Amino acid sequence: MKKDIQIPEVTGVEMAVVYEFNDIYNTNDWNIYIINNKNVDLEMMVIVSQGFSDTKTTSLLRKKLEKLPANSFAKIEFIQPELFKLNNRFQVTFFEGNTLYEKTFIFKENTIKEGALRMIDEIKKRGILAN
Repeated sequence: MKKDIQIPEVTGVEMAVVYEFNDIYNTNDWNIYIINNKNVDLEMMVIVSQGFSDTKTTSLLRKKLEKLPANSFAKIEFIQPELFKLNNRFQVTFFEGNTLYEKTFIFKENTIKEGALRMIDEIKKRGILAN
């Protein structure tokens, strides 16, 4: 039965960490964004995030988006700089039409830093794209 379940490869969806100014607190913050580069809406999106290393694991955080419109993006969560020394995993599942898709994005330990920032055209802010 398991062999009959096929989850297609995800393309056109990206995860980014963005370094941006917070107008409310007058600080520069790191935020996680999901980007939909597809020409179709994505529905019932669930994102599960967790930081981990050989010796530490953070609690799971879950976020649900009813709909991520075509060619758009959404801010998912703030990420604390203390977590950059861990691997940060984001498991994303969503429906495109009647098909279920799943992809895991990982920001490897110590790869989130100001020196690695580049312009992310879709968001028009500086950030880092996940592997």
